[in-house]
Amino acid sequence: MSKFYITTPIYYPSNKLTLGNCYTTVLCDAIARFHRALGEEVFFLTGTDEHGQKIAKIASEKGLKEIDYLNEIVADTKNLWKELNISYDKFIRTTDYSHEQTASKIFDELYKKGEIYKSTYVGKYCVPCESFWSNEQLKDGKCPDCGREVVEANEESYFFKLSKYEQALRKLYKDNPNFLVPSSRANEMINNFFDQGLKDLCVSRKTVKWGIPVSFDKEQTIYVWIDALSNYISALGYLSNDDSLFKKFWPADVHVVGKEIVRFHSIIWPAILMALDLPLPKQIFGHGWLTFNNGKLSKSKAVDKKEVIDPRILIARYTSDSVRNFLIGEISFGQDGPYSQEGFLNSFNGILANKVGNIFSRLTGMVLKYNNGTIEYANKNEPIDEQFKNSVQELKNDCISKMLELKPTLSYKSALKIIDECNTYIDNNKPWELAKEDDKTDRIKTILYNALQGMLEAYTLLNAFLPESTKKVLDIFNIKNFVIDRNSCFNFDIDKVQLEKYPPLFARLDIQKELAELDEIANS
Repeated sequence: MSKFYITTPIYYPSNKLTLGNCYTTVLCDAIARFHRALGEEVFFLTGTDEHGQKIAKIASEKGLKEIDYLNEIVADTKNLWKELNISYDKFIRTTDYSHEQTASKIFDELYKKGEIYKSTYVGKYCVPCESFWSNEQLKDGKCPDCGREVVEANEESYFFKLSKYEQALRKLYKDNPNFLVPSSRANEMINNFFDQGLKDLCVSRKTVKWGIPVSFDKEQTIYVWIDALSNYISALGYLSNDDSLFKKFWPADVHVVGKEIVRFHSIIWPAILMALDLPLPKQIFGHGWLTFNNGKLSKSKAVDKKEVIDPRILIARYTSDSVRNFLIGEISFGQDGPYSQEGFLNSFNGILANKVGNIFSRLTGMVLKYNNGTIEYANKNEPIDEQFKNSVQELKNDCISKMLELKPTLSYKSALKIIDECNTYIDNNKPWELAKEDDKTDRIKTILYNALQGMLEAYTLLNAFLPESTKKVLDIFNIKNFVIDRNSCFNFDIDKVQLEKYPPLFARLDIQKELAELDEIANS
């Protein structure tokens, strides 16, 4: 059985989770689910990045111990992932004892190898981003990632010999153009960092105590990004008594990260792995941002309350699949994509109500009308039926190939096109016209049987993207624990299944009414 290891970045814990926070996790969940359905053994990792100066500052302001502040937020994050049907295999916290032990051992190993040395850091530091910057890298004197003020930093620290790996990293990018995708991300790294010359990296803080202590120098704390990046292998048991998962799944197939942290994952992380003599991840994908009014949708740069609407509101009103549909289907993976309430609602009507929900209601209604709810295969096929099957197979193949190329948005759209083919097939065969002829009963049964097979092909593919609604339908047809058949289609055992009248999967929305109510909620 083939293996597949996918990770999200570990997230900064926040009690104001936005749709932007959900974006990476939802995409990775769809990719992980799809690979499981292809019969692969999948390990899907996510978690929280819990050390550093800003955590300590917020906890202090709230009069709480850091871990008490974090425990409540992490529990809330896990609850949201549950609401969104996130099927992670491990949720790691950097405050986990096992992770802290591994990260400490990694730091020690790098020091013993001569890859880390002690010196003094003088420069700029962005507290919210936990990032060091040179004066040349600042944008208008501010952090180039978040646009906020930076502070002066002048302290004794340990440094990692990042500059030592500049040529090896350049060669990596040249020899393996798929290591960092989209290609625009690789160009950004080359232009903004390589061409300026890589500088050795500050990897400890003397003035920050909330973190993992350096084992051989208790005055120093391991810098959050060395700590955080280590999670990808600590989660697998690297340097622990049981490293079986590490041996099975490393190197990772893909790290999926937001474009603002690409440099940490595509420059610093591979350099650390090179220093440890470990294999590099096969691919790093830097996706774009969910934007609002031409700016990143985030809690820290909120323009008004509408921008940071709690995704739980959308889940409660429109189902978790509505959020997944928008994040996967309306934003081209790798690019920035705008969010608006109206765009979200239009996508609900256009995709979920008019396509995903309508085909189910349409076909079950026809089976009820023309055969009392019983599915029957009458073997009255015509050439148009084989053409339909071939079209579905082609779209199925395209859906699978697009996912294997790490193009989940296009994969999703290919699955949706199967629903379009089902509707076209029904429209072309016109069972309502055939019902007027006494000798066409078996032909109608065959048409509906084929259309249902096509619909189920779409739903089994869509299950990775829309697990809540598709599971309801697949359960009705007794399709459980399915594996996507790459080589054939229309093999579902549905003959003699008895259907009944079902409520709509997605009822069409009154857009203006919903906009007014969402505005009222956002401004309350």
